[in-house]
Amino acid sequence: MSASNSRSPSFLSRSGTPLLRDFVHDIMKHFKHEKESEAHQIFRERAGHQPKGIVPETVNPDEETVPGIEHPGSTGVIYCSDRAMANGFSYHNAHEWANLGQGAPEVGPIPNAPDRPDSVSLPVDSLEYAPTTGVKALREAVANLYNHTYRQGKRSQYTYENVCIVPGGRSGLSRVAAVVSDVYCSYQIPDYTAYDQVLSAFKRLVPVPTALDPKHKYRLDIEQTKRDIQTQGLSVIIASNPRNPTGQVIAGKDLKELVSLSREGTTLILDEASFYSWYIYHDNDKERGKSVSSAEYVEDVDTDSIVIIDGLTKNWRLPGWRVCWVIGPKNLITALSQSGSFLDGGANHPLQLAAIPILDPARVAVEKVALQRHFKMKRDHVLKRLREMHLDVDIPPQATFYIWLNLEKLPSPINNGLTFFEELLKEKTIVIPGIFFDINPAHRRNLFNSPCHHFVRLSFGPPLEQLDRGLDAIEKVVKTARKEGTRAFGHSYKKSLDSTSDHHI
Repeated sequence: MSASNSRSPSFLSRSGTPLLRDFVHDIMKHFKHEKESEAHQIFRERAGHQPKGIVPETVNPDEETVPGIEHPGSTGVIYCSDRAMANGFSYHNAHEWANLGQGAPEVGPIPNAPDRPDSVSLPVDSLEYAPTTGVKALREAVANLYNHTYRQGKRSQYTYENVCIVPGGRSGLSRVAAVVSDVYCSYQIPDYTAYDQVLSAFKRLVPVPTALDPKHKYRLDIEQTKRDIQTQGLSVIIASNPRNPTGQVIAGKDLKELVSLSREGTTLILDEASFYSWYIYHDNDKERGKSVSSAEYVEDVDTDSIVIIDGLTKNWRLPGWRVCWVIGPKNLITALSQSGSFLDGGANHPLQLAAIPILDPARVAVEKVALQRHFKMKRDHVLKRLREMHLDVDIPPQATFYIWLNLEKLPSPINNGLTFFEELLKEKTIVIPGIFFDINPAHRRNLFNSPCHHFVRLSFGPPLEQLDRGLDAIEKVVKTARKEGTRAFGHSYKKSLDSTSDHHI
């Protein structure tokens, strides 16, 4: 046998015939199912991410080691942060990374805004537990701010009895979910990632999904919603507004009509605490400083079944304080006091007291204008850079600080969110894959079939310098794929800080 015939067939090549390894790599570029993708398999290996409800159902012995305990699955930010840590990210070296994934605004000074809080008083009384509904003076300040901003001249006004202070927006959602009875709950896709866990954990909420159409700019069709209430028996509708991750907003006539549904037997949980009611980007400078809330269209604060969740996290740019609130009818607030007593015990007492002066309406008016001007500048900067990379954003954000970026026109395999995310980790940049905004509590479907599969969410919350580092990384990955091909992409991902994956397709 000749030497050439004794060589492995994978290294044989006649002129014009590709090597077998090239053939395999070419197949790899055109993934059709999650089982063919290394990035997707890493996702599935995470505790709580295995498909559920599929027969035969198996138990992962590494996951279910404590009898009766089941992993609920990660939110997008937690999963992506853990994957970043496997690639070397830590809070000690965070300055070397570009975190365009964390849903948080920059917390430092911005031009023309009030001074940032730099100290917290600790009176002796504040060392005691606060009531589960919150400090009365802060509840009064929240009610006063909403009345001043949205309810001037209206007969029905909020009082402290319409406000419950909670330790974060997700705590507010959990308290509300804990007091909802057995009902059909409508939600939209794409939407805030924590809704996945809420709808999974609270089994009495039967999720009924509605896919928002990008052709209609992810607009919630109010007339269709009315029909769904009648035909599907919907009792609760949950939605973020402004919308995370698409950056769209329900306002004006549409918001008024949506609120009116609460007077027809449907409870609306409007999660303004996805917290972006100030992050509205007006084209007309005269409109700057205006914000959006369903509170404007409530007729009677105690009979309209509107539940508003908001807080200091995004609008005041104080995510570390964990001081938020739920606003609604008095009867709801008493129920939330009860659920809070066994869920979270209440918000931080000293920080509740520290929050009272920063809710002053005059201070808030200055803060809104500064915030809208600064974040609009950052939004426009990011959109401009993406256009220069030929990554046009189909539906630019009108609100929030997120960009919902469609990757479909990129070469495979970086045209899906999970693989694009893993490639950016190699460049010390974090984004959120779109599948985390597809509320799919059962984890049943092939992830490639998700309507959010080809998207990532980019946050322009961080300071401009960090945004540019992340955009430089995106540009590097995209240019490499377009000029050099994608053979280097889609594999060789680190599974932990101690080891590099040697799994190649």
